[in-house]
Amino acid sequence: MANHISSLKRARQTETKTAVNRANKSKLRGTLRTLREAIATGDTKAAGEQYRATVSLLDKSVQKGSLHRNTAGRYKSRLNARVKAIGTAAVGADKPAKAKTTKPKVAKAKTAKA
Repeated sequence: MANHISSLKRARQTETKTAVNRANKSKLRGTLRTLREAIATGDTKAAGEQYRATVSLLDKSVQKGSLHRNTAGRYKSRLNARVKAIGTAAVGADKPAKAKTTKPKVAKAKTAKA
């Protein structure tokens, strides 16, 4: 246990910050879970709305210091890719797949140096 007044104060501050960070992370995990469930069901509209709420919460967590900026960016990037993928999968289901045409590669003749 702390003996000095300043270390006692520090211990109190740590307990308060820990409680706040724990609540923020818990809320964030819940929001991420609901977004992943919306993505798994394939509901584009619900996933889009939930994505916006999740991004807002990620940014708030960065501001509060409970999450690193790069970690939040990584989450947002990966989740956005997944939300877009179900959006294009829903749109792509309406249209038939387009066949890709490839052009034959022509080898270039090497020029000799003089």
